[in-house]
Amino acid sequence: MTRYQTIDANRQDAGKPAGLVRKIARVANRAGRTVIHKALLLYYAVLNPATPAWARRVIYGALAYLVLPLDALPDFIPGIGYTDDLSVIAAALAAVAYYITPEVKQQAEQATNRWFKH
Repeated sequence: MTRYQTIDANRQDAGKPAGLVRKIARVANRAGRTVIHKALLLYYAVLNPATPAWARRVIYGALAYLVLPLDALPDFIPGIGYTDDLSVIAAALAAVAYYITPEVKQQAEQATNRWFKH
């Protein structure tokens, strides 16, 4: 099994692009496990060399929507703040589902478990 890259939100060199990992980590507690797990699926898919350029653009767009401060629903609204982010991420996952391989799923699950400590 080839690992494209592991991420650790506490390290400066935690991935390419490292800034994206830190930004995802910053919203992790507020966004919750479900949103972050789906975001990590996209993150690991974008690291896969077999993912084509069009799919990478879709993924980067969805991840940018998650980490950028401008949203349809402000993220600070309790209970509903991240529903729009989850919708965008779910749409991106549907578009690039072919590139969410078993290895990508395993990497995302392991990273989610590390971040949320079960």
